Amino acid sequence: MTNQEIAQLFKNVAAAYSIKDGKKFYFQIIAYQKASETIASTTFELKDLYKEGKLDVLAGIGATIRSRLEELFRTGSVAHFNLVFKGIPESVFVLIKIPSIGPKKAYKLAKELSLNNPQTAIEGLIIKAKNHEIAKIPTFGEKSEQDILRVLLEYKQGKGKTTRMILSYASEIAEKILAYLGQSSAVKKAVPLGSLRRMMPTVGDIDIAVATDKPNKVIEHFVAYPYKDRVIEKGPSTASILTSGGKQIDLMTQSVAGFGALLQHFTGSKDHNVRLREYALKQNLSLSERGIKNLNKNEALKRYDTEEKFYNALGMEWIPPEMREDKGEIKLAISHKLPKLIELSDIKGDLHIHSNFAIQPSHDLGYNSITEMVEFAHKLNYEYIGFSEHNPSVSRHTNDQIYSLIARRNEKIEQIISNIKDVRILKLLEIDILVSGKLAIDNKSLELLDGAIVSIHSSFGMSKKEMTKRVLAGLNHPKAKILAHPTGRMLNERSGYELDFDQIFDFCKKNNKALEINSWPNRLDLPDSLIRESVKNGVKLVIDTDSHAVDQMMLMKYGVAMARRGWATKNDIINTLSYSEFAEWLKAG
Repeated sequence: MTNQEIAQLFKNVAAAYSIKDGKKFYFQIIAYQKASETIASTTFELKDLYKEGKLDVLAGIGATIRSRLEELFRTGSVAHFNLVFKGIPESVFVLIKIPSIGPKKAYKLAKELSLNNPQTAIEGLIIKAKNHEIAKIPTFGEKSEQDILRVLLEYKQGKGKTTRMILSYASEIAEKILAYLGQSSAVKKAVPLGSLRRMMPTVGDIDIAVATDKPNKVIEHFVAYPYKDRVIEKGPSTASILTSGGKQIDLMTQSVAGFGALLQHFTGSKDHNVRLREYALKQNLSLSERGIKNLNKNEALKRYDTEEKFYNALGMEWIPPEMREDKGEIKLAISHKLPKLIELSDIKGDLHIHSNFAIQPSHDLGYNSITEMVEFAHKLNYEYIGFSEHNPSVSRHTNDQIYSLIARRNEKIEQIISNIKDVRILKLLEIDILVSGKLAIDNKSLELLDGAIVSIHSSFGMSKKEMTKRVLAGLNHPKAKILAHPTGRMLNERSGYELDFDQIFDFCKKNNKALEINSWPNRLDLPDSLIRESVKNGVKLVIDTDSHAVDQMMLMKYGVAMARRGWATKNDIINTLSYSEFAEWLKAG
């Protein structure tokens, strides 16, 4: 089974416990939900961890669930799960994927309407709704029937909260909403919440909090958003709309005086908040989205207008949202030893840029000229920019032809250098590592370069051992300085290939190589978990955009967000160096 299939299985187990007795099995429900989230977001294949006897590296998964995983891999099923699922129609686990249909509602619908076939459950429920059979079920009624029919049809069209969005897409939607909210004088502050504020690679929901002393006015303004499809819900302090693009936006309001507590609570993560509340209880303090209450004193709840004041009241530093994943950040905040995370303003250059120079590459060509991209780098206040077009196609060119193409590009760059003094230009290439481990172009052509970014673009099905050997062989070349998008993952498309990162880290540290954090929205690769391991191992990182057009150079903020999620500081990222310092690193062996 894949990680996603196991994550869904565990989500189903939690749902089954909830159906049978939510109170009795409360802790089991929480444990399986947490395990599902952990597995869905991990970058390691669980089956490989099982084979290596390393399932214990999964944070937040206890001994009992670990034993279930072992049984699953050993036998293909889990006897205990079969008991948990007993008596629950399989169609229930299809229906709970629909927004607003929880486990108990799904179970009641399946049982009352005889929806026993999981393959036809959704279509069957649509038919039942159109025939007004849902309204006849006790506790449902006509309005509930209409709501269920609507979300079923929206689910089929891919609308609502059905799939996780990539970070950049969610950010763009949120930024438009925030700009619109800013037009209202009643909105004092508006901030995204949850996984979007924590800058996770994919985002499930778009939730926004607004600080205001006039909530009714804010709600009226919000539901009048000109690009909405419809208003889902409207209350005195909260509202939900569906955008014309089919995405659900939830808004909640809070007084200006209490905004900090609400912001902290709904930013999450769940694990961070649980740990924070455990710490607070030891101080006899109770935390909520409304504020902090001292359990030993007969005092009123204290409210906080900022998160900084909220965290300070607990005797700790404010914790950046990207770090709030219960990875030890609370302990560091208590001792005031949080790392100073990298900022976008620390970046001095972008090294993975594809221009439209006719180098006849093995993969896609860029859209803008070298000059246009250099001029935009100047607007970004970069000291340097590295052009890293894909190497010329080896199947369509001889070695001499490849040499000639690279030489012509170098001549063009030299002409530009003579006219532009504000931004230094580096002559790089993104070069394929072949299955053999050799680089796609020969040493004569490589000598024309200041350095090379090497990457995998083919034969992803190699074993972990074979792929690691291949990557290390390619990185071993003196000109190879950076490993691009190291896991090869594409968010919501493929999980990528596997590498033995212990070997990769060791090699990079000993041989002055860097791993890339690729800012391309569908990649965001390295994943944050591996960024943190890189930082722990003292391996240098570089944040690049992989731009193929001028406007894509603005994607740097997403790579920086991943670096921050991996606890990287300015000192961990080589393209925070000045040009002279970076050039020295590039030349060093």
